[in-house]
Amino acid sequence: MFQIEGREGQGRTGTVRTGAGDIRTPFFMPDATRAAVRGTTTREIKEVGIGALVVNTYHLMLQPGEGLVARSGGIHRFMGWNGPILSDSGGYQVYSLIHRDAKMGKITEEGAEFKSVLDGSKRMLTPERAIAIQFDLGVDMMVVLDDPRPNDVPESEISDAVERTIRWAKRCREEYDRQIADRGISDERRPLLFGVVQGGMFPELRTRCAEGLIAIGFDGYGFGGRHVDSKGNFLEDIVSHTASVIPEDSIRFALGIGTPEDIVRCHAAGWDMFDCVIPTREGRHGRLFVWNEQPKIENRKSKVEDFYNTVNINNGGFAEDFSAVDSGCDCPLCMDHTRAYLHHLFRVNDPLGSRLASTHNLRFYARLMESLRGEKT
Repeated sequence: MFQIEGREGQGRTGTVRTGAGDIRTPFFMPDATRAAVRGTTTREIKEVGIGALVVNTYHLMLQPGEGLVARSGGIHRFMGWNGPILSDSGGYQVYSLIHRDAKMGKITEEGAEFKSVLDGSKRMLTPERAIAIQFDLGVDMMVVLDDPRPNDVPESEISDAVERTIRWAKRCREEYDRQIADRGISDERRPLLFGVVQGGMFPELRTRCAEGLIAIGFDGYGFGGRHVDSKGNFLEDIVSHTASVIPEDSIRFALGIGTPEDIVRCHAAGWDMFDCVIPTREGRHGRLFVWNEQPKIENRKSKVEDFYNTVNINNGGFAEDFSAVDSGCDCPLCMDHTRAYLHHLFRVNDPLGSRLASTHNLRFYARLMESLRGEKT
């Protein structure tokens, strides 16, 4: 399912094989949370070089419901995407909901009990239910239900969450095996299954969690929790340590890590997969990523921010700037339009502006991954 093909320090390149096709690592997945990457079409996403997407179990179980997606022929047909799709378990979203307002639910050993934000109805997301939903969606890669906690809570709370994460992961694996058998899915077509390494800022808890998950056995392992501290500083030691306790022959998934410089740092530490809302979210607000020079990333762990810059197209100084956003970029925005035109679109609130900016940022991320893979961009 995963083959390493090249190395540079701890960083590596390779190929992940899924039921929807192969994808070279490292790769970045835009968040198609509700079965859509906001403001863009799947055709545009593919044309700018993106090979895989992430959908979210929590949001899709609420709306439109996994049953409807299954009846449509599965998530690929439902959203018109024939490449690999990964589904997050929804655990982070449920925990965030409860963490913000204790009246919205609670975490028990059975699972996460919560109120729907749509109609207030009571819902229950157990490890078994999370896996069953992901099978109904028909994804190619799925993530176990875990118990994420903020980095700043007491060590005892994070320790308890680690142990629950391991127990839930075992239940997820058992349900996964049942689903494979009941649905008669072959080994070649089965979805890949990822465990999630929790442990906050405590290396020993990260090690404990990884060891517990490895004993159960998964295709890949994710970095759980925040990769920055309360001041936004990158937790290089924790990120590197977590990668080091994951088996060499397993896929390493840096969940939710998505600034360009953090992707470069994490790849240098040995991580293979990334996902985040950043490129399209920033694009919708008129912030665009621009290369300072032709894409060529040094495999460095720090001081990597100098390879790109950001442009806020809302600034008045762009009103008469008739140059391309990035002269070296081959996206539709840079090939066909000027900064002045994009500035105008944002000033008049035309949806085309955010669409062009989002696809530009996705192309930037695609070229970033091509550079890390050593490909010509």
